[in-house]
Amino acid sequence: MLKNPFFLNKGPFELNDLLKKINLPNNSLFQNDKTKISDFNNLNDAEKNDITFFHSINYKNLAKKTKAQYCITNNKLKNYLPNDCKKIIVENVLLASAKITEIFYPDSVVDNDNYEVDLIKNVYPNIISGNNTLIGKNVILGKNIKIGHNTLIEKNVSIGNNCFIGSNVILRNTVVEDNVNILDGAIVGKKGFGFFPDQVKNYRYPHIGYVLIKKNSEIGSSSTIDRGSTSVTIIGENTFLDNQVHIAHNVKIGNNCVIAGQVGIAGSATLGNNVMIGGQAGISGHLTIGNNVQIGGGSGVIKNIPDNSKVMGYPATDIKQFIKNKIKWQIQLIERK
Repeated sequence: MLKNPFFLNKGPFELNDLLKKINLPNNSLFQNDKTKISDFNNLNDAEKNDITFFHSINYKNLAKKTKAQYCITNNKLKNYLPNDCKKIIVENVLLASAKITEIFYPDSVVDNDNYEVDLIKNVYPNIISGNNTLIGKNVILGKNIKIGHNTLIEKNVSIGNNCFIGSNVILRNTVVEDNVNILDGAIVGKKGFGFFPDQVKNYRYPHIGYVLIKKNSEIGSSSTIDRGSTSVTIIGENTFLDNQVHIAHNVKIGNNCVIAGQVGIAGSATLGNNVMIGGQAGISGHLTIGNNVQIGGGSGVIKNIPDNSKVMGYPATDIKQFIKNKIKWQIQLIERK
């Protein structure tokens, strides 16, 4: 993850204390291990003194190269990890990871502490803004910014030069580069939809990441972009999102992409450069969409798509094959009549 600028790391913690705090059973191998753990991080960004997690075969290539000293995983996946990475075996990798993340970053679980705000004109008198626009703590604004009415820039936001922020926008835990437009009603940087169902009370996954919107991009009206859980949600340079688009946590969108209205992209999906997506299409989580891919409106993408592909339908298939299948179905319907 790019260095977290917003959430305070309460570490380091001794490993045996961490495991005791989460009531981890069968941890006898580490009960006397007092190694100081500096941080909790993802496989790709973890350093030597960090603890990480490995929960899905989809990340085996990252697991093989991780620098983390310790990794929370299960018996099925442990052999993909480097020999010098110590494996902490658990039944539910994500739940154990969530509990440890909360120990390091206790203020990352909920977004209900953003009440310390002031009128933006009292803090940045030279900013052009509408009525009732509020600003929170740890906010940095660049030059030549215009902001609409009733917008709330909560804590932990950085906005570059020459940006336009519309009315009724909410920003938190977000870095906005230069020349970005965020249109009316957009909500950016809120916690993602990550939790573990339980009969009594669902356990929410902490979100210690943020949102990075790169230069010359546009976010459409009423669109929502969730901050990352253990990485950064990224909107690439010169990428345009239409109205009512949802981008879930940890999604990475490349440069020069165009995404039409009511598209939903599930968590941890990665899109390359020059991707075009038609309206009301859906992208499942943890998928990789290559460069120069075109996805037809209303499509459902449930597997990786290689570079330079054109797909459509549900499940999304090569567009030529989709058209052939459609003609075939139409002929069959006519014959039945």
